[in-house]
Amino acid sequence: MGIEDKVNNTAENTAGKIKEGAGRATDNERLEAEGRNDQAGANLKQAGEKIKDAFKS
Repeated sequence: MGIEDKVNNTAENTAGKIKEGAGRATDNERLEAEGRNDQAGANLKQAGEKIKDAFKS
């Protein structure tokens, strides 16, 4: 896994957590859901990168 991909996935996950927290704090269900979706997307990308790394070895 490239370090750039790892950093991007971590940043996307963090942004999702912030969105989710902001949505929860403002009682905005749509923003909260967007944050959870962003986190799920980042986790999927991270898993895909790990699978690619496993096959490279």
